[in-house]
Amino acid sequence: MSHLHDNRKILNRIKRVQGQMNAIHTSMTNEDVSCIAVLQQVAAIRGAINGLMNELVEQHLKMHVLEDQYNEQELEKFLEILKKYN
Repeated sequence: MSHLHDNRKILNRIKRVQGQMNAIHTSMTNEDVSCIAVLQQVAAIRGAINGLMNELVEQHLKMHVLEDQYNEQELEKFLEILKKYN
């Protein structure tokens, strides 16, 4: 996956998840933060992780699975289905 080292979109997603995880850790050490607030943070992280997974799958398909010539519309349809059921 050396091609991912330069992918700003993916690296930014990872940094965002790291920031969200740090925020949960901070929330968990603060007695004034409600359980609902922590659950909302966890739900946001789950969404961010799903987005990261979808982006990684798309890059994997484009770089390692699909041939040089592929139908962009078909790929988009497939990725939408993947996102829907992920």
